[in-house]
Amino acid sequence: MRVGILDILALPTKQPAEVVFRVLLTKQYASVTPQAISVWCRQLGHEAAYGTYYGVGDPCETLPPDLDILFISCHTQASALAYALSKKYRMDGTRTVLGGPHAKAFPIDCLRFFDLVVLECDKNLIADILRSQFDPGSIISSARPFSHLPSVEERMPEIRASALLWRRRRYLTTCVPLLASIGCPYKCEFCIDYDNEYRLLPLDLVASDLRYLSENMPGTLVSFHDPNFAVRFDPVLKLLESRPPELRLPYVMESSLSNLRGARVQRLEDTNCAAVVTGIESWNDYSQKAAQSGERGMGKVDKVVEHFSLLHDHIPYLQANFIFGLDSDKGDEPVDLTKEFMRRAPFAWPTINIPVPFGGTPLFERWRSENRLLESMPFSFYYAPYTVFIPKNYDAGSYYEKLVALFAHSASLETLRARLRSTPTLAIKMIHCSRTVSTRVRNHTYRRILKKLRSEQKFRAFHEGRLDTLPDFYHHEYERMLGPYAELMSRADRKPILDHVAPNVSDAGAVSVATVKDAVSSI
Repeated sequence: MRVGILDILALPTKQPAEVVFRVLLTKQYASVTPQAISVWCRQLGHEAAYGTYYGVGDPCETLPPDLDILFISCHTQASALAYALSKKYRMDGTRTVLGGPHAKAFPIDCLRFFDLVVLECDKNLIADILRSQFDPGSIISSARPFSHLPSVEERMPEIRASALLWRRRRYLTTCVPLLASIGCPYKCEFCIDYDNEYRLLPLDLVASDLRYLSENMPGTLVSFHDPNFAVRFDPVLKLLESRPPELRLPYVMESSLSNLRGARVQRLEDTNCAAVVTGIESWNDYSQKAAQSGERGMGKVDKVVEHFSLLHDHIPYLQANFIFGLDSDKGDEPVDLTKEFMRRAPFAWPTINIPVPFGGTPLFERWRSENRLLESMPFSFYYAPYTVFIPKNYDAGSYYEKLVALFAHSASLETLRARLRSTPTLAIKMIHCSRTVSTRVRNHTYRRILKKLRSEQKFRAFHEGRLDTLPDFYHHEYERMLGPYAELMSRADRKPILDHVAPNVSDAGAVSVATVKDAVSSI
């Protein structure tokens, strides 16, 4: 069969600055699983065409015409484009299958637009899909997440399509995605991996992949997509240390601070760790992840700054992730503490996130039971700078005022100067400058929303949960985001179905079709 695999990384854009960013960076965000599916389809004897869409051009041009079946993967914020594309392809007789984070979070809504929705997959489940073992309208899943992936060598056609650029050559930002583990030992209520058991994948495959890359693409940046890298620190670092120093590829990873302490930090430097992304989340919660159990407020700031200073001595690039708007946040304190962190650790880029209640997480279930979700808000707005929930301790206007203040401080000239003074590397100085400009642009949207909250009563009533009708502002933004594909999505299509069905997964991997159809009809 003619099989298409499309990894949607972003919504369309035509703004010149955004186009450059998408080509140089967003293009590198390709996921491992869609590449694996493409390899499995080839191994099963089918003609597989793999593509990524990073927001530039027409997504249909990334794939050949006349497909028999199309697999799409996307995050929730790009789901509207996935839905529109599925509509288009189904009208041409192509079967469509959705997987990835959005499918796992909101499978019932996805069934409105796709023939099949996949929660977890492995090669056997993909083979069953290609043999038409499941009726349209099924939510399906393998009994467990995959335990084995195709090698980098097997994925090279997909890596060439997703990571390379001019004349299929590597360029400065080219990176290759790898997985050493899946799942996470922590149970953060906002995380889609909260119930995904941590499992180390076969390290001999990781070793083989690193060896292949160092021999065939020397110097290439490796991006570990593990939800929490090196939870089992010694086995993973021993593998990296087993490579000769001159053949150790630079790598980036995301990890909890609790994994990065003591002598481990020197081992990260020795193995050529180029960047660490770590979640601080809150100054009054999630302290165990930050290796600061029992610490809150300014005491936690002191300890985290000390920890980041140690990392800064060994790791070229650091990013600290924060979530502002959790129920533990009250008054000005979280804003003031985050600003203090920026002043004392300017070398660490602060990413300030808005809480997003993804389906199936404890956060989603709790906020929905408390009637704190904006249930008319389309999925395209399930990411910053938009809010899809009612904060517990702030009204909508004061919440956005504080977001504006945080981003203004992060993008100020004073903060930028401090970052540049604390950073000796030219490349990282350039990254700081670029991200500062991007933050200023994003803050314009925060200010725009704040202005509407202050001046438009109905807009404010919607964000406070007193009015269910979606403001025209969001319809216009939705249509702008989708561009020419907006006409495929009616206003009724835009309102999400938030109900969540947890299927009874058998060894065959299929949930009862009747169960799903009954669930949809009851909604």
